[in-house]
Amino acid sequence: MGGHGLTRRGALGTVAGAAALAATARAAPAPATTPLVIAHRGASALRPEHTLAAYAKAIQDGADFIEPDLVVTRDGILIARHENNIAGTTDIARHPEFAGRRTRKTVDGEAQDGWFCEDFTLAELKTLRAVERLGRVRPVSAGYDGQFQLVTFEEIIDFAAAEAAARGRMIGLIPELKHGTYFAGIGMPLEDRFIATLAAHDYTRRAPVEVQSFEIANLRYLRSRLGRPANLRLAQLIGDGDVRPADVAKAGGTTSFAQMATAAGLRDMATYADVVAPATRAIIPLRPDGRLDRPTRLVADAHAAGLLVHPWTFRPENRFLAADFRDDAGDDARNPTGSIAEIRRYVAAGIDGFFTDDPALGRAALQPTG
Repeated sequence: MGGHGLTRRGALGTVAGAAALAATARAAPAPATTPLVIAHRGASALRPEHTLAAYAKAIQDGADFIEPDLVVTRDGILIARHENNIAGTTDIARHPEFAGRRTRKTVDGEAQDGWFCEDFTLAELKTLRAVERLGRVRPVSAGYDGQFQLVTFEEIIDFAAAEAAARGRMIGLIPELKHGTYFAGIGMPLEDRFIATLAAHDYTRRAPVEVQSFEIANLRYLRSRLGRPANLRLAQLIGDGDVRPADVAKAGGTTSFAQMATAAGLRDMATYADVVAPATRAIIPLRPDGRLDRPTRLVADAHAAGLLVHPWTFRPENRFLAADFRDDAGDDARNPTGSIAEIRRYVAAGIDGFFTDDPALGRAALQPTG
């Protein structure tokens, strides 16, 4: 891979923590015989994303892993939000005391207006409440607007540990480090904070943890610091076409997501990652009529390279389904039958796990038919 020679060094001294996590280094876990059901931001089709309510519903509905996307507060605390701009997923616009902090920033090359988590302390963010970003599409979830706090990564770890103890099964965590190059550029790198948090909790020293990023340098850094503990995987997310990961673009490199998805790119990826996580349509693309085409070689090439494949994201509303599976109830209507059928087509293509906004449907798709 060319042009991604960035390093990650934070203000926290985490050498001991990294050593503790790496001390039991062994080979990466073997593939599961049944694909993993990964709750995308929790059960985000039914509850506002990244809330304990969304994670609770996901666990109740049979998710193997719950996903917290991680950003950082002004006082250095990792919290769960899909992006650092919290304008669309919280009620901050209704808080006049924060009106003066609305601003414009460029994050990963995209200029945007809003309120940004790094401008607020955790105590300030705790005064906000989560809202559904797709309110018109997901009225059930929107019905919970204003009820739930924003939560820290540590609170999510404790919650998962409590749920695991109560249910008698391990519940995996699949955190994504968001905007790594951006946060490093403003002097608030995520990676050492993240390592310290993992090391501080008994649960994350033994429960399944899969760390994701769309960037490359931070995954390489985590591999160098953490080694290969038996409970830990690293997952390289890949986006669309000729777009470059943010760290590659910042360093002036040329490597694109399309190049990363080639057989050669996947072999290189396997030197630092255990999982490739592409968009679903990179595995089975759509034809011009919106129906599913034949599978690409991505799954076969990834498996040949020694990588597991965890695509994102299955959503249960008609507007997100391939034309094969839609019904006539309207674009915004939930279509559980269609979603289950679509997931099964991808499972048949050989995936090892999948992200879904509705884990109950994901679990149903794995049940025997006939």
